[in-house]
Amino acid sequence: MEIWLAILVSTLALFSIFISRRVTHENSFFKGKNAQGLAPGLLTLIFSQVTTWIFARSLLNAAILGFYYGIWGTLAYAAYYLSFLTGGKIIDNLRFEHGYDSVQSFLFDRFGSWGTRCYNFVIGIRLISEVFANLLVIGILFGVAGSQAYTLAVVGLALVTLVYSMLGGLQASLRTDFYQMLIFLAVLVILVFLVVGEGHFTTDILTFKPFDISEPGPILLIVALLQVWSYPMHDPVMMDRGFLADRETTKRSFLHAGWISTICIITFGSLGIIAGANAFDGENMNQALSRLLGEIPMFLFSASLVISAMSTLDSTLTSSAKMIVIDMRFMEVNIRNGRIVMTVFMLLGLAMVFLGNKDLFSAVAVSGTASMYLIPVIFFSLWGNNRDIPVWSYLGSFILAITGAILYFTESSGHTALLGDVHKYTKLLWICIVVMIGGCLLFFIGKLSQKQLQASPAKVSND
Repeated sequence: MEIWLAILVSTLALFSIFISRRVTHENSFFKGKNAQGLAPGLLTLIFSQVTTWIFARSLLNAAILGFYYGIWGTLAYAAYYLSFLTGGKIIDNLRFEHGYDSVQSFLFDRFGSWGTRCYNFVIGIRLISEVFANLLVIGILFGVAGSQAYTLAVVGLALVTLVYSMLGGLQASLRTDFYQMLIFLAVLVILVFLVVGEGHFTTDILTFKPFDISEPGPILLIVALLQVWSYPMHDPVMMDRGFLADRETTKRSFLHAGWISTICIITFGSLGIIAGANAFDGENMNQALSRLLGEIPMFLFSASLVISAMSTLDSTLTSSAKMIVIDMRFMEVNIRNGRIVMTVFMLLGLAMVFLGNKDLFSAVAVSGTASMYLIPVIFFSLWGNNRDIPVWSYLGSFILAITGAILYFTESSGHTALLGDVHKYTKLLWICIVVMIGGCLLFFIGKLSQKQLQASPAKVSND
């Protein structure tokens, strides 16, 4: 099967390079406008949103969680796709009600340079982890870590994606996303028909892991429902696509991308549930699926991961370039510098693949926990439009969330056991609750302190 996957990757690579046009204007490279200066249409925007969020790591995570925790594991991962609803609301407020052209400009206006420093730190880690995670999935498909096939697959996909991303920037990403999404949907539909036709999917498999609030699946579902408020704001790929089109097109793209991606994730996660319900003792998910489905469905399963990995990698690289060059103004605004940034982020992602942690969900949980420092920012400063929140409240929320993210990483990887002997997802839930409540309390106290300061001069004057 590895030979057929190699042929697929090569074909997709050549096709992506062929349809990617070399751009010479910054608006095309960084903002995705076409040669006539027009923004992408609704269908292109929807498909781009969906395919960049149904990335290889997500598909594999949804299936793995379904394998271990049944329908509750898959639903927990699918719950993260409610981010399209909260993300659409965040974009609408930021851009069309408050008039900001980026998340960074909003945070700088409300919290000064610390506002953007903290945010850029979090999304920088997010972008590097996306490159790492999607390359890692491709490596796993071709061989064990360290093998020649593994290394060639990772480096080959990285090089191809980097080439066509550097050619056309965001315009190339949007263009390839559209066609990659069409191919992905076709592959997924064929896969579903094959699985259902063979009689592998029955309603009984949905209950092979019964609901128990103390089990990891339902606990992870609660975690997702807590993190979903801030998760979209720390994802620059989603946020960048919210600043491309007019208000109505943007609203509709977020809404439709939400339900389409949720259905795709649950569908793909169901393959993991099938494997979990029918697995023999000692079998992993791939072994169970291979035994149950056979060669052709497993090829389509792997093909879905390859397609989604490519579509996410190019979007991650374009968002990296925009963050460093446009949003941070760290370099002069030109296409050459954008291409340099893409190369650096790809190299950092490759370094993590060969040197870093191999737990795919850890990257989601850690970045999701770190993003929770933005929950009080969204509740109080954005949706509540409070302009008097002090910087120390913002920094306190940031430090609390980063501490929580580091604590979860050390606890889940076995380096520490400060939170006892319970399951790592229970620990994650406790951490998320503390971070969310603590951050909101810091903002609430900060708001009260500012009101008291503003009232004090009036009182002195009256005396």
